Amino acid sequence: MTNFIAKASFAALLAIASIPASVSTAAAAGPERGVVIDVQYHRPPPVYRGCSPVMAVRAARWSGLRDVRVVNVTPRRVVVAGRDRRGWDRMTFANVRGCPLIRR
Repeated sequence: MTNFIAKASFAALLAIASIPASVSTAAAAGPERGVVIDVQYHRPPPVYRGCSPVMAVRAARWSGLRDVRVVNVTPRRVVVAGRDRRGWDRMTFANVRGCPLIRR
């Protein structure tokens, strides 16, 4: 019985003595010594279900029209007007994703 009490008290003494040692090492690994990873989350670009007037104007300018204005927007089409080298012209785009050209 005496041997059991001696071993138990020695184990308790070791356990109590090791607490301050583990606390100091845990405090040493603060944020100034650890690796900090800066993560930036970006929102995905908006998903256009149809052809927005801005996208239609960009497509018309890309095709060579100048001074492009939105003339009409319906659920099926987006009409823009502008000038090209021959004078006034209109372009009609389908009001679906990607703005495909219907008529020029």
